[in-house]
Amino acid sequence: MAPRKRSGRGISFIFCCFRSSDHPEITYRLRNDSSFALQTMEPALPMPPVEELDVMFTELVDELDLTDKHREAMFALPAEKKWQIYCSKKKDQEENKGATSWPEFYIDQLNSMAARKSLIALEKEDEEERNKTIESLKTALRTKPMRFVTRFIDLDGLSCILNFLKSMDYETAESRIHTSLIGCIKALMNNSLGRAHVLAHSESINVIAQSLSTENIKTKVAVLEIMGAVCLVPGGHKKVLEAMLHYQKYASERTRFQTLINDLDKSTGRYRDEVSLKTAIMSFINAVLSQGAGVESLDFRLHLRYEFLMLGIQPVIDKLREHENSTLDRHLDFFEMLRNEDELEFAKRFELVHIDTKSATQMFELTRKRLTHTEAYPHFMSILHHCLQMPYKRSGNTVQYWLLLDRIVQQIVIQSDKGQDPDATPLENFNIKNVVRMLVNENEVKQWKEQAEKMRKEHTELQQKLEKKERECDAKAQEKEEMMQTLNKMKEKLEKESSEHKQVKQQVADLTVQLHEMSRRAICAASPGGPPLPPGAPGGPLPCPAPGSLLPPPPPPPPPGGCPPPPPPPPPPPGGPPPPPGPPPLDGVMPPPGAPLGFALKKKSIPQPTNALKSFNWSKLPENKLAGTVWTDIDDARVFKILDLEDLERTFSAYQRQQDFFVNGNSRQKEDAIDDTLSSRHKVKELSVIDGRRAQNCNILLSRLKLSNEEIKRAILTMDEQEDLPKDMLEQLLKFVPEKGDVDLLEEHKHELDRMAKADRFLFEMSRINHYQQRLQSLYFKKKFAERVAEVKPKVEAIRAGSKAVLQSSSLQQLLEVVLAFGNYMNKGQRGNAFGFKISSLNKIADTKSSIDKNITLLHYLITIVEKKYPKVLRLHEELRDIPQAAKVNMTELEKEINTLRSGLRAVETELDFQKSQVQQTGDKFVSVVSQFITLASFSFSDVEDLLTEAKELFSKAVKHFGEDTDKMQPDEFFGIFDQFLQAVTEAKQENENMRRRKEEEERRARMEAQLKEQRERERKARKAKESGEEGGEFDDLVSALRSGEVFDKDLSKLKRNRKRIANQLADSGRERPVTKLNF
Repeated sequence: MAPRKRSGRGISFIFCCFRSSDHPEITYRLRNDSSFALQTMEPALPMPPVEELDVMFTELVDELDLTDKHREAMFALPAEKKWQIYCSKKKDQEENKGATSWPEFYIDQLNSMAARKSLIALEKEDEEERNKTIESLKTALRTKPMRFVTRFIDLDGLSCILNFLKSMDYETAESRIHTSLIGCIKALMNNSLGRAHVLAHSESINVIAQSLSTENIKTKVAVLEIMGAVCLVPGGHKKVLEAMLHYQKYASERTRFQTLINDLDKSTGRYRDEVSLKTAIMSFINAVLSQGAGVESLDFRLHLRYEFLMLGIQPVIDKLREHENSTLDRHLDFFEMLRNEDELEFAKRFELVHIDTKSATQMFELTRKRLTHTEAYPHFMSILHHCLQMPYKRSGNTVQYWLLLDRIVQQIVIQSDKGQDPDATPLENFNIKNVVRMLVNENEVKQWKEQAEKMRKEHTELQQKLEKKERECDAKAQEKEEMMQTLNKMKEKLEKESSEHKQVKQQVADLTVQLHEMSRRAICAASPGGPPLPPGAPGGPLPCPAPGSLLPPPPPPPPPGGCPPPPPPPPPPPGGPPPPPGPPPLDGVMPPPGAPLGFALKKKSIPQPTNALKSFNWSKLPENKLAGTVWTDIDDARVFKILDLEDLERTFSAYQRQQDFFVNGNSRQKEDAIDDTLSSRHKVKELSVIDGRRAQNCNILLSRLKLSNEEIKRAILTMDEQEDLPKDMLEQLLKFVPEKGDVDLLEEHKHELDRMAKADRFLFEMSRINHYQQRLQSLYFKKKFAERVAEVKPKVEAIRAGSKAVLQSSSLQQLLEVVLAFGNYMNKGQRGNAFGFKISSLNKIADTKSSIDKNITLLHYLITIVEKKYPKVLRLHEELRDIPQAAKVNMTELEKEINTLRSGLRAVETELDFQKSQVQQTGDKFVSVVSQFITLASFSFSDVEDLLTEAKELFSKAVKHFGEDTDKMQPDEFFGIFDQFLQAVTEAKQENENMRRRKEEEERRARMEAQLKEQRERERKARKAKESGEEGGEFDDLVSALRSGEVFDKDLSKLKRNRKRIANQLADSGRERPVTKLNF
């Protein structure tokens, strides 16, 4: 730890003796000119005997309260130097004798100040004087001999300071006096005796913690430094936690540490003070989390950190990065690194990489999975069951039940095996070990009985199994003996048959030779008396073959009776035999079958990898489908010149490195109720011949429509010029068109029109309209036409725009070229040497994973290469921005919608022709309105049809452009491939960016650590080179190291080593099972 400069003379001059073995010269120097010596001081008294000098010198060293190392150095000095030091210190003590050299003076002053609680009545000079007195006490506690501190402690000076702190009013608490009093406690703790006295005091740390309520930043910083350093002292960590629990009650906090997080998030506008306070808070939090029981216990660290996380410390830490202060960032880094390390270690218990402690579902599933098939599972289910039965009232105090349950579980987790609680005990006199032991004793006898019975059963089962195994062994032995006999017999038979086979084979060879010899002799001896015929003439002998040549068996003799020989085979078809094939192309490769004449494919010159690579699972496009496609313009040879093939080979090496029923019922009941109401209201007065259920539904419709029959009739005749009939009401009216049976019944009672029920009269009057149903259908079609066209047209436009996009995209063509090069380089044999591939292969790129990092796929690598070598390809999303909409279009459904429009338009035209042939009634505007509508609708529909035709042609061209089958490929499938690929590219780009940021963050932290380490090394060397010989107290050193973060150096380096080790383990385990991804 870095030593801290100590004020006052103290023991500073003593260590000048350590720099030389010569006789020391003690010189007095002027305060402003350190190089001007006044005189040399020699001891005025004669040196006593050595034994007496040692006793005197021991008393002096004890007063200085030195460390063991410095004590040894002091006692190793020569007698002359010891005597010189002793005389010098005694002279200083005599010169400094006065009122302020005794603790009683300061204790009286403290009591006097505490009695005058308010600063309001004091003049500014009085306040300065009080502060000066307290500062003088702080200096005396640091520089006076040990007997001053001992006397101060014996006179209970600490209690005087604490009483002053407890009794001060608001003005005093916000003044420098408060800061100086905290400084006195800090000075008192700067030696072992004072520190032990402060820690042993029953309420000292609690009173110090109360000072956090002040608004004075310097006071808060001093308090946090003391409490953070106390965490590092044996036995101090728990006292600090208890003090923070005391402060929670004192400040009426909702939870412990709430004030600290508020101060951490609060902005004061004063940069230096703000950074100083936030650094002190973070150093205190890190000390609380990493010291005490947290050094060894992961559960305890998680327990404490959960308090801070629930208070929202993480977003506050992210915001603190904006300060860009190296010391503050050091503490923030330690907090996050320790958290990541603990979360990884905790997740390993469940064979995961990360556990979302904000997700109740995940935590429940992990607990359930962990306890399933264990003896604890029934108790776990019982806990859940009784939690459901827990009393619950919004305005009651039922939260206390959950608080009790929470504290019990907390104490189970953090209490040690010895029954000790490292944190302030949630429940007093609640020893988990004793309770568990009671449960064990209660069930112990029962368990032993069950175990004995279980062992008895197991013994019987084992006895039976042994007897069964013995019988099986005897049977196996006999079976083995029989099998050996059979095997020997089969071996003898095989040897015999092998011998016979050899003999038969030799005989066949001999007979073949004899047959050939006889055939040769028979041919040579044929027709011995006649003149020789020319070779090959009919009836002439054949030339004698050379000896040893193989001939076919002789032809059969001619049939008796001199029958002529069979006719020759038929001549070839007209035109003669086909001409011989022409010479091959210059490159020696024949065009593929079905390719047009003049289209010849050159053999690709694909560089071969030195090692086997992982396969890219594409679908190779047949060569006979390449003509007229985009692949004829693509040359992957240009890509090979740009690609870093070694990097590609290293990255993808094949070698591993590393409810309707109820709704209907309810509606039926409702309809019945309405029916009952209507029947009870009208009873016998109304005449109704229509089906009751139909009439009821019709009445409901008319009540919603709120129009009279005359108004409805007028709206239908005028084609609803006044917009009285909404589209949804028209759709319902079509369900209540009068049927022929209804019309016949109503005609029979038309003389009783006034007695007809509402529904009956409506149907009767509507039936009087000529072609009522056709008019209603035409009106509904007219109102829905624009809406339907507006639904269809964007779909057609989407196919059209999407087809144009893929045809005209230069970025897509360039990307396909790069992918083709990748595939040909990575695939061998039948899968390689491809001139094109099916576009569905684009979505298989991500299936090929890197052999270096399982989280990196060929798609990640492809995007990296494109960003470096082909930056123009990055415009792919912009060029193909119409693809997502085109991928949603189903051509079958689209054509069905257009056919519906077409048939509806024809039906309206037919009705128009009919109405033109009829005599027009007064107020009937069907012909005029519909004629105008037909003119506009026909034009709009024609426009849609033209767009569809153009879209189909473009789509067909686009499909052929990529070598796909136009009969099988549909727009949703075709564009869906590109849409899926674009989404995968976007996700992969984001993942690449995340990986790049993580890498830069790790490099930044590494550089920062190196710079900090270099800076600390320079400071250490500078301090070592200084010849001041001064050294601070132990507690000051502890506070200084805590403030700078040096106290966490070992933890930081250990965390980094553990993080590398865990990352390697995760990479290895990733080959066996999938793991959740973690962002450090």
